[in-house]
Amino acid sequence: MTEDLYNTKRSLELEWQQEHLKDGKHNIRMIEINRKIQDIIKEIIAQEFEEAARENKISVSKPEVSIAT
Repeated sequence: MTEDLYNTKRSLELEWQQEHLKDGKHNIRMIEINRKIQDIIKEIIAQEFEEAARENKISVSKPEVSIAT
């Protein structure tokens, strides 16, 4: 899932760059694209945090087996 977000982020960054090359200066469209990029970055961070928390819960909850049993 985060892979899709990274692809979307790259796509928006390319779109931002194309706008900049087209006009040679910042414009309103570039500001909108930048806001979308920032939102996607927030989503990526949240999903990666959730995934890390899930992995941590799994590793903590693994049953420990004693050799004596």
